[in-house]
Amino acid sequence: MPDAAIVERPLPTASTETVLSVKGLRAGYGAVEVLRGIDIEIRKGQIVALLGSNGVGKTTFNAVVSGLIKPWSGDVVFKGSKLPGGRAEAAVDAGLSLVPEGRLIFPNMTVHENLVLGSYRRGRANRDANIDKVVGVFPRLKERFSQKAGTLSGGEQQMLAIGRGMMAEPRLLILDEPSLGLSPLLVEEMFNLIKRLNEEGLTILLVEQNVVQSLEIADHGFVLENGAISLSGSAQELMDDPDLQRSYLGI
Repeated sequence: MPDAAIVERPLPTASTETVLSVKGLRAGYGAVEVLRGIDIEIRKGQIVALLGSNGVGKTTFNAVVSGLIKPWSGDVVFKGSKLPGGRAEAAVDAGLSLVPEGRLIFPNMTVHENLVLGSYRRGRANRDANIDKVVGVFPRLKERFSQKAGTLSGGEQQMLAIGRGMMAEPRLLILDEPSLGLSPLLVEEMFNLIKRLNEEGLTILLVEQNVVQSLEIADHGFVLENGAISLSGSAQELMDDPDLQRSYLGI
């Protein structure tokens, strides 16, 4: 175990409210089943970490929950209402924002134009105020408003992708591998920014391979292996779990 102990943060008093409830979720591509009965719950004000290595189904889970693909079976209930499978616009309208793996910004558009597009379906009335909020969190984006997004550094592009997700005034922000491809210094900065967003009231699902740093800022975690949840518990419980220590931390 790392020398520094994790101090589990108390949840806000409103955290008894369930934001996302996933029950019995099964999904795949063609005849190949990827998700094999996933159960996950996220409460308001939490950072929940969904952990796992490449190829275990994390991106498929994100795609199903955000309406990009239809589940084979199971329910995705968001803020008390069942989301229709395969309808991404319904998920966005309800307040669910996905920041995808690889950022998927629009490289030939400016930073400002990318942010504006984040409010295309939701948050349009408060667009200017939300842009001010985004650049308050990511001041480097303001310095590059008129710059083509494709010319930004990797860290700046990740900031832009998260900022674009914030423009839709999310009730739940899903971050898919936000540390991917970043230097160790930028990874630390990115996790600090995620923690700050949560402290300002944003509920976050952090989908990551980076087990240690994810659990350092998370309230609760789930470990995904071969399309099924193998471990779950508080961040401290997972860090203390011998199976996780052996499989992911090498101790």
